[in-house]
Amino acid sequence: QVQLVESGGGLVQAGGSLRLSCTASGRTVSTYAMGWFRQAPGKERECVAVISLIAGNTAYADSVKGRFTISRDNAGETVYLQMNSPKPEDTAVHYCNFREAYGLGLVRDYWGQGTQVTVSS
Repeated sequence: QVQLVESGGGLVQAGGSLRLSCTASGRTVSTYAMGWFRQAPGKERECVAVISLIAGNTAYADSVKGRFTISRDNAGETVYLQMNSPKPEDTAVHYCNFREAYGLGLVRDYWGQGTQVTVSS
């Protein structure tokens, strides 16, 4: 069972910077991608950024491109989200995600407990 523990959330001023971290315990060899998602009050959870475990390929939501950077450590057990120049609309609970493949075309998602990021204007 994969367990994810997040840290680094908090209050930040618009234009500042913040780094989120998420460390996994019990990660399996079936893990192939990690990511950060967020959910603001009254809104659906949305994907912010993802990174592949092996190649390190990344993808970002249009709203954060050029401002946020996702990265991972070499062991593939910690994923980071560097948030530069955050905006008030980035305020949300941020969740890390590890995705693993099992069976034929099946995936399993693991989620962190969520960390609140509040951006003041």
